Amino acid sequence: MKVAIANSIAFTVNKALYESMKSNNSVIFALLAVMHICFLQSSIQSCFAEKRPNIILILTDDHRYDALGYIGHPFLETPHLDKLAADGIHFENAYVTTSLCSPSRASILTGLYAHNHNVVDNYHPVDDQLVFFPELLQETGYQTAFVGKWHMGDTDEKQRGFDHWVSFKGQGIYWPHEDGLKVKGRYVPQAYKTGFNVNGTSKPQKGYITDELTDYAVEWLEAQESDKDSPFFLYLSHKAAHADFLPPNRHAFKYENVDVKQPSSWFDSPDDFQDVPMWVKNQRNSRHGVEFAYYTELNLTKYYKRYCETLLAVDDSVGRVIQTLDKKGLSDNTVILYMGDNGFLFGEHGLIDKRCTYEESIRVPMILKGPGILSGGKKMSQIVANIDVAPTLLEIASIPAPPEMDGQSFLSVVNDPKNKWRDYLLYEYFWERNYPQTPTMHAIFNDKIKYTRYHGIWDVDELYDLENDPHEKINLIHHPDWQDKIVKLNSDMFEMLQNSSGMNLRLLEDRGNKFYHRKVEGSKGAGFPDWFYREAGTSGK
Repeated sequence: MKVAIANSIAFTVNKALYESMKSNNSVIFALLAVMHICFLQSSIQSCFAEKRPNIILILTDDHRYDALGYIGHPFLETPHLDKLAADGIHFENAYVTTSLCSPSRASILTGLYAHNHNVVDNYHPVDDQLVFFPELLQETGYQTAFVGKWHMGDTDEKQRGFDHWVSFKGQGIYWPHEDGLKVKGRYVPQAYKTGFNVNGTSKPQKGYITDELTDYAVEWLEAQESDKDSPFFLYLSHKAAHADFLPPNRHAFKYENVDVKQPSSWFDSPDDFQDVPMWVKNQRNSRHGVEFAYYTELNLTKYYKRYCETLLAVDDSVGRVIQTLDKKGLSDNTVILYMGDNGFLFGEHGLIDKRCTYEESIRVPMILKGPGILSGGKKMSQIVANIDVAPTLLEIASIPAPPEMDGQSFLSVVNDPKNKWRDYLLYEYFWERNYPQTPTMHAIFNDKIKYTRYHGIWDVDELYDLENDPHEKINLIHHPDWQDKIVKLNSDMFEMLQNSSGMNLRLLEDRGNKFYHRKVEGSKGAGFPDWFYREAGTSGK
């Protein structure tokens, strides 16, 4: 009976808490938040019984799920991430719900799908009315800091929810000088050389960005004390390893002489693939395809080596953060969550970059380490996502997640690995005028099956049996044995969209450059599959 009463009170206060946040009534919010902490996790307990943990979120850019040493990469060495996983939990099936920098970052901050937070490209800012989970941490006593890439719009202005702020406009740059870096790069949109905004003061970038962002993060951590009454939250958001991949000189060309096996595509091995969509074939000769990658004659093998070398500095950064916590005596009460904002293709399906629903694009590394919550060295196979980050970290901080969040805390999975907590995850990507080679798409998937529906394009959809076809080569969308399953998946997908207010497509004004060109000597337009053609008078089913 007491548990039921506690649950009822917690739910009521939770809803009132969110409404007070939306109405900007900080006094009522603070009171309600303190009330909810007393009732959280289905029990009436003292608000001050335990010290709430510190939290560090480390986000990297374009870090795909398999670019880690400890899961068996053939040459990439990530000793500090390996140690983090050995001491914590590795989520083997972590995904993003939109594989693009700004939408994914907005989902991390809000716990919402892109169709609800409305950040659907890299050029538009986040809405002022949205609640960021660091605001909730801040309102309940956490000291909060943001260091790194914001990239929702081109602003570097201080954002709500953070006491301490270090950021830069757009993508930022790896190296601020004309020379001095061994690896040379290419033009990258939104890469501004404007330095850092440090709490409203403009400061020049002095050196390699991953190292310098880590310097700022470590400086702030060193000012924190283990005996402070108020816990802290640090969000370290790296530019690395966003293209163009430029490693620091200490790691440059480290992997120059290693062997890299280039993935085969439908173009290289047509007999190994079935019913490849036309847009995929056409994207081969585009800015995001292997023939015309970034409008260059890109050597993908060397490019992948530079990518891995760039990730080495990120691993160094993780090591420095952990070392600082150890030195300050903060490790015993600090939770660390490490993840990527999306994956990256290096020739799979003839593509580069991200956006699409192929595994290399949407699957990311995720590691969680925390004293008193987790035992080390575990692997979790359940599907978790970027929309789950906000509610999870809020639960760790004993703060209620707003009921409007689309994600949910995955601590229940950590505590009970057999808990089947979601049947499918929803994925969405909205067509960008800047990069028109990739269509609008919606998908639902789990670790066994993936269904992708394309919108506004005359083409085939996709269905993959991931258990038997993990590299997504055999599209089963036309296979007679799967038609009933496709109908059910389509119905389930639209039910998920309906239930999450996702039935409206987003339309934004044009911003940024348009990259719609094709290489003169490259492949021409793809054709329809044979089964698209029918005699007059036949059914359209």
